[in-house]
Amino acid sequence: MKTGAFVCSCAGTCDIDLEAAREGIEEVDVAASSELLCGDGLPAMEQVIEEYELDQLLITCPEPGVQEKLGGVAEEHGLHPDAVSFVDQREGAGWVHAESDATDKTARMVNARHAGLEEEAVSRSVSREAGEHVAVVGDAETAATLSGDAEVTLIADGREFAGVDGLDDVTIERGRVTGVAGEFGEFSVRLESRVTDECISCMKCVHEGPDGMVTRRPVDIAPEAPDGEWTDVCPTDAIEMDGVTREIEVDQVIYPGADPKARGGRIGYYTNAGPETVAAVESLLGGIRKPAFLDFEMDVCASGESNQEGCRACYDACPHDAVAKPRPDEVEIDEIACQNCGACTSACPTGAVSLREPSNERIAREVEALLSTGADQGGWLSRGSSGIEKPIVAFVCGERADDALSEYGRRSAAGAGIEYSPILPVGVNCADTVGESHVAHALACGAAGVAVVGCGCDCRHSGPDPKEALVERLNRATRDLGLGERVGFFAPEADDPEGFVDALAAFEASLSSSPVPEGEHRADGTLLHSDHENPEFYNHGWTLESVRTILEHAEPEREVIRGLKDFGRMEVNDACTLTPTCSNLCPTDAIRRTEWGLEFNHEKCVNCGLCEEGCPESAITMHDGLDLSLLPENRADDAESADGDPAWTQTFEGEMLECARCGDPFTSERSAAKIEEEVGDLVSGLAPSADESIFNYCPDCRAFLVYDRGN
Repeated sequence: MKTGAFVCSCAGTCDIDLEAAREGIEEVDVAASSELLCGDGLPAMEQVIEEYELDQLLITCPEPGVQEKLGGVAEEHGLHPDAVSFVDQREGAGWVHAESDATDKTARMVNARHAGLEEEAVSRSVSREAGEHVAVVGDAETAATLSGDAEVTLIADGREFAGVDGLDDVTIERGRVTGVAGEFGEFSVRLESRVTDECISCMKCVHEGPDGMVTRRPVDIAPEAPDGEWTDVCPTDAIEMDGVTREIEVDQVIYPGADPKARGGRIGYYTNAGPETVAAVESLLGGIRKPAFLDFEMDVCASGESNQEGCRACYDACPHDAVAKPRPDEVEIDEIACQNCGACTSACPTGAVSLREPSNERIAREVEALLSTGADQGGWLSRGSSGIEKPIVAFVCGERADDALSEYGRRSAAGAGIEYSPILPVGVNCADTVGESHVAHALACGAAGVAVVGCGCDCRHSGPDPKEALVERLNRATRDLGLGERVGFFAPEADDPEGFVDALAAFEASLSSSPVPEGEHRADGTLLHSDHENPEFYNHGWTLESVRTILEHAEPEREVIRGLKDFGRMEVNDACTLTPTCSNLCPTDAIRRTEWGLEFNHEKCVNCGLCEEGCPESAITMHDGLDLSLLPENRADDAESADGDPAWTQTFEGEMLECARCGDPFTSERSAAKIEEEVGDLVSGLAPSADESIFNYCPDCRAFLVYDRGN
């Protein structure tokens, strides 16, 4: 594929050195520039496309209308529309940074986009059929608006709709909502009422009941209404003062005023009303077809084994109820409910669940390109040109945060004079996409700092300040690694640029130059010594690879690196009877039983906790943290390495019991002694010909002796 890059200064309004930006662009067949690419520069661009026979274009242009124009020109020259990609050199660089920083950043962003496109996933879609039945709670106007296109049930929820127009085609249900369960296409709304379906709306209870406590349309009685003789007026005995419950099955639910947290991010469930909600409901009538956001491999999942629960990371992280555990040892992903936030993928240590776009590998390649200085190819930075002094990789949420930064650029161009530190952006779906592996990789590539830029208000996925705990955890890890604190969370608000500018400036000022050289590391995304079949760039292996790179240039302050949740250290106490439960349960083969006890591979362990939870003797305790002394490269000369393999350590030493008849080891001495203590009296004399206790024989020999009976 032949690729061309085109840089524009938007009629000279962007402070960008076009020549220097061209020289900073790597790995393309041709780089060209123009002060106004969509105007005077357009004929030259067409000439370059034809001369170099280009079939992929990278163009610096954030303006939608111009993007459409340039895309049309590319199509006229035989390029596919998807082969044209645009980079924001204006709002995100030339309008908010000084010339040298903006020039450097523009070149790096083009390089990153090119690298990311090399890893772009092939699109895949999922679908689910549904009906057109919509429940609207208490909002007559919204119910009336939808009634022309959908089958609408208006749930009164205690309101009075007598005299309200526009409800001729709407079914009105009495009762207060006490719960909403289910998912898109299969919602169940539970109602509680003091009037049953036997009501014929004769209005007797309305006339006789307490003032203001009995509604006319639909007839219903307020929960606080007092009991009394008036309840006897109903000719059909439809009044039930103790309350009756019933459920309504619908495809979508509009419940204005409901707790957004109770909604859980479910598709087809809305907690506000208005034109946007009506449009969203109408778009889902009959069903949904959407991109598939995730890949899932149950074979490498650490959720459990043999009905024993282990890792719950994805289940606990998902804010949209898209992850289910039908059994303790199983995980199911509802791809329709998934909303592409990445919370499950950044939490999963094994790579069982992964984002399709952007994938971890795409993010890795973009970060590496952003931090490449071109020094190995004679790039402009290697020749002494000024550029970004403290490179800060910024994982930018593609929802509100990205829009806020664009607004800063527009305000600055309009005269507000907004300027902030030249962060190097990596677009992510949500701040939840970012985990310890992404941050560790950026630092391994030489970033001076890592900024997670997300929503400071109520994130529609995980609420306010979703990354506060992650930042605290990772700063503990970077301190232990000898780097100091290098991670920050930032929440740009469109109407408060000063707050973001000041916070980012303070963060940049707190950073010293990284001891890790910039732009030298390229990740493989795998473990160094493991043959376990996890996907490449799974979080545990990718993080460890990055830590190893960092340690080539930094002096750790502690032997155990805290704050890295995907690493565990196994401790076994004397209660261990060497049953094979833990080794059988371990999903990453990090535990093995031998004739001498238990061995543990710290490098493989993802800290799922399955061994600790499943141990029948409660003999195992797992501790968080990466213990550098247990990594094989630090134990090559350790005499205690198991079988001479430094990846394995003896975590418990015990004795295996050899069969008194055949001599084969079959269980541990502790286990045999414990069983004999518990049930020895019950089987006493069962094998009279045995020379020793029946528990000193393997199962085969024991069966023989029991059957032989001394004959």
